[in-house]
Amino acid sequence: MILSDKSIKERIKKGDIIVDPLNMDDIQPASIDLHLGNKFVIFKNYLTDIYDVKKNIDNTETVDIGGDGFFIVHPNEFILASTVESFKIPDDIVGRLEGRSSIGRTGLIVHMTAGFIDPGFKGNITLEMMNFSAIPIKIYPNMRICQIAFEELTTKADVPYGAKAVRNKYSGQSDPVPSRIWKEFREDK
Repeated sequence: MILSDKSIKERIKKGDIIVDPLNMDDIQPASIDLHLGNKFVIFKNYLTDIYDVKKNIDNTETVDIGGDGFFIVHPNEFILASTVESFKIPDDIVGRLEGRSSIGRTGLIVHMTAGFIDPGFKGNITLEMMNFSAIPIKIYPNMRICQIAFEELTTKADVPYGAKAVRNKYSGQSDPVPSRIWKEFREDK
């Protein structure tokens, strides 16, 4: 069941869902609008000829445009960004990240695959963004970029994200974080 604005506000008031910072005006009928941070991870594809998921390949650069800057996403360019908002999701809720229609209509996709926020997640959400249009798109820090909806689980998760028994690689992140899939192949995990 997706939480309504009333239920979202109740869970925030109880301290179950923590969103920091939160402007109550960003709470929509069944979601919360989220804002774009000022750091972007760009891929320096010229540094490697293939992305081997078993290896910790460092072909990225983090660009900080500050609070008053802008970032241009070129056609067919894939970047990582993050939300301004940091979250603490309780053990009985999942978050679902969704793009905003106004952003999608420009050709900018806000999340490629990572739209599911596990129960127990803490941190800022990394956005997997790609420009599918034929022209560059200029984006700005603090603009409303996406939204998060919340769904209740049937019970609390036995092993929430961040617990030792779960393979979590992104708990506590504050900036956009490149893939850490290589950790799944390490011998000493």
